[in-house]
Amino acid sequence: MIKMPNEPASRAFPAVLPIFPLLGVLLLPRGRLPLHIFEPRYIAMVEDCLMGDHMIGMVQPVSPESPTVYATGCAGSITAARSLDKGRYLITLTGVCRFRIREELEICQGYRQVVPSWEDFCGDPQEEAAGSFDRARLLDLLPCYLKLHDIEANWATIEGAPDERLVTSLAMICPFEANEKQALLEAPTLAVRAGLLISLIEMALVSCQDNDRRYAWH
Repeated sequence: MIKMPNEPASRAFPAVLPIFPLLGVLLLPRGRLPLHIFEPRYIAMVEDCLMGDHMIGMVQPVSPESPTVYATGCAGSITAARSLDKGRYLITLTGVCRFRIREELEICQGYRQVVPSWEDFCGDPQEEAAGSFDRARLLDLLPCYLKLHDIEANWATIEGAPDERLVTSLAMICPFEANEKQALLEAPTLAVRAGLLISLIEMALVSCQDNDRRYAWH
C-alpha cells in the first residue's frame, strides 16, 4: 500500500488536470470510486499524479465510438493506492469537485490533460445539507430496483445513511445509461439529483413491468 498524504482542510485546485475517460462511470463529490489501472498510459498518469497533487478528472465519452468527452466532469483525489505486479495499481478516487473543460491540451505520456474551470462548482468541496426530497419514496422503490439488477445491499446501512451519502452512493452504483449518469453529475443541488434519481428508478421499474406484460401477452 502506498502511503497517502493527509488531505488539507482547504486545497488549491490545479490549473491542469489529467482526465480519465470512462463511459458509464460516475464520480461525485465525496463519493469513492475504486479503479483497477492496467493500461500503460493510465499507469503513467497515476504515477505522475502520485508524485504531484494526486488529482484526476473523471469524464465520460459522449459515445463508445467517439473520443469527444462531455464538458463536465468530477475531479477526485487518490486517497488509496496499492501497487500490483506488472506496474498495475488499485486506487481509490474520492470525489472533490466538479469542473468544466475550458481547453484540452496536448497528450502527455499517452494520457489526456485539460485546463479545468472550477467556478461553477465552488460549493462542491463542502458537504451539502439535507435537501428537500422524498427520501421515503426513494427507500420504498429501492428494494425492487436492487432486486431487478441483482445488486446486494446492506439495508441497515442504507436506511442509516445521511441524505448526501445515500444519493451519491446510489447515483454512482446504479446501472443507469451514460447520458443519465451525466444528468446526475450535472444536477445543481442534492435535491435535484435525488429527484432525478427517483425518476430514473421509477422509469426502470415501469419499463420492466411493461416488458413483463408484453411477454405475458405473447
